[in-house]
Amino acid sequence: MASISCITHHPVTSKLKNFSPSPHASTSNLASRFLGIKKSVGWLSLTSRIGPSNGSRATCWFRFGKNGVDAEGAGIYGSQSRDDFDRDDVEQYFNYMGMLAVDGTYDKMEALLSLNIHPVDILLLLAASEGDKPKIEELLRAGAKYDVKDREGRTALDRANEEIKEFILNFSVQRA
Repeated sequence: MASISCITHHPVTSKLKNFSPSPHASTSNLASRFLGIKKSVGWLSLTSRIGPSNGSRATCWFRFGKNGVDAEGAGIYGSQSRDDFDRDDVEQYFNYMGMLAVDGTYDKMEALLSLNIHPVDILLLLAASEGDKPKIEELLRAGAKYDVKDREGRTALDRANEEIKEFILNFSVQRA
């Protein structure tokens, strides 16, 4: 399960100055001491954020997927198919990996896109060049083909170092 630590504060603010509250007003019934809510009652505004109100840390547990720990089943990771990837994904990955900053132009990306190679296969070519194992695994799970060739006739295996080549081949054998 995923856990997220959080800190919270429970400020109480008055909307009216020099106003004395009724002795019957109670802040405890205006807000939960844990849940993040905001309530206003006349002169009093009570705001809280998620977590305990005393400022201590809390660990929150969230259940993803069918059994609570399955990111793939929740659609978070690994549930994509070939057709879920498009030109925008190629451009985002190109930018994310700093390729634009290094090259100073989108020419390499545009050259790959102009070959009518499926975007998921282009992403695999780029990820293999970068040695990005998590991305390579995600793309192979989605159905990327490692034998697709770029303009120079190189495949993802040709672009990869020895460790990444072995990773791609072992992953492909396991999936078969």
